[in-house]
Amino acid sequence: MKKIVVIGGGNGSALTLRALKKFSNELELSGVISMSDSGGSSGKLRREFNTLPAGDLLRAILALSKHDYKFLKKLFHGIRFSGAGKLNKHNLGNLLLVLAEQYDGSWLNAIRALEQAVEAKGHIYPITLDQTDLCVELTDGEIVKTEGIIDRPDYNRSKRIKKAWLEPEGEIYLGAKKAIEEADYIFLGPGSLYCSIIATLLPDGVKEAIEKSKAKLIYIVGNAYEMDGETGPINLSNFVLELEDYLSRPLDKIIYNNFQLKEEQIKKYEEKGWALIKSDLENLDLSKVIQGDYERELGGLDDVKLGKILKDIIV
Repeated sequence: MKKIVVIGGGNGSALTLRALKKFSNELELSGVISMSDSGGSSGKLRREFNTLPAGDLLRAILALSKHDYKFLKKLFHGIRFSGAGKLNKHNLGNLLLVLAEQYDGSWLNAIRALEQAVEAKGHIYPITLDQTDLCVELTDGEIVKTEGIIDRPDYNRSKRIKKAWLEPEGEIYLGAKKAIEEADYIFLGPGSLYCSIIATLLPDGVKEAIEKSKAKLIYIVGNAYEMDGETGPINLSNFVLELEDYLSRPLDKIIYNNFQLKEEQIKKYEEKGWALIKSDLENLDLSKVIQGDYERELGGLDDVKLGKILKDIIV
């Protein structure tokens, strides 16, 4: 049975886990998830309880459930409380995970309990159990700290991210280390390059675990970025090159959504504030690039279509 690891955070890793769980009877599936989120409900709970951010873990666990993801995401993640005092702007899932961790004293037990509750078809691992914050240096030398600010910057967007690190660095969690080292395939992304993917690669020991692993390294780029998000690359080749700066070896494959948007999808992208990545394929090794259509009918990435592409790669 092939061992598959998905590395990242947010909606991107959840999408890839959903794409792969359709073949979970043929795979041993794991998600290794970023732990530097500092915004929203996760950030508030993190500061109040001196705990790890729950939101990305939550979405990954729900993505692996054998039950309907859309319903679970709305129930556990989508509904933000109002008129409920200190519970305002929190969601049920984050509160459950943090309560379980505070009650038992173990994040791993909290994660495994929720996995059992939703009948997950795989396991989720935090990349680190240490408190860390994402930091970046911009092209003009300015230092910006914490994922929440980097993800929704208030500085001039002409300043690009030049370098990223964690403070403190943190150490890879042993369960995540084992999953990476034993993997046959490692899928990175899609999602925000720095806030979701690179942030997961930064704890001490991650590079070494990837270097030790014999897994094929595969980057799922998608086809878009958020115009009000991190000030990262906008060209396909730069997404690839900047990611490889934080890996211990080159990528084996790059998956790119080459679907030509139609009017209805263009409208969706405009509503969401998404911009298309500039496709400069001529600057990449085309033997590594897998192009395909994994666009949803109403815009955004389709887990069913992506799953078919990933299945062909794994087989």
